[in-house]
Amino acid sequence: MSEAPQPTKWEYFVAPVLSHVAQQILNNFGADGWELVQLAPGPNPDSLVGYFKRPLPKES
Repeated sequence: MSEAPQPTKWEYFVAPVLSHVAQQILNNFGADGWELVQLAPGPNPDSLVGYFKRPLPKES
């Protein structure tokens, strides 16, 4: 009998994203394995807040 698959465990990261360099910032986080979940308005009109997630390494 095989074991049921374990659910994915996530880690989360919240970071400011400046509008004028948003693509570069998002590409950098993506290269590190972070997936953008949501962009929300930031504290001023030129900034956003990015919510990111990536899977934790599987436990052995």
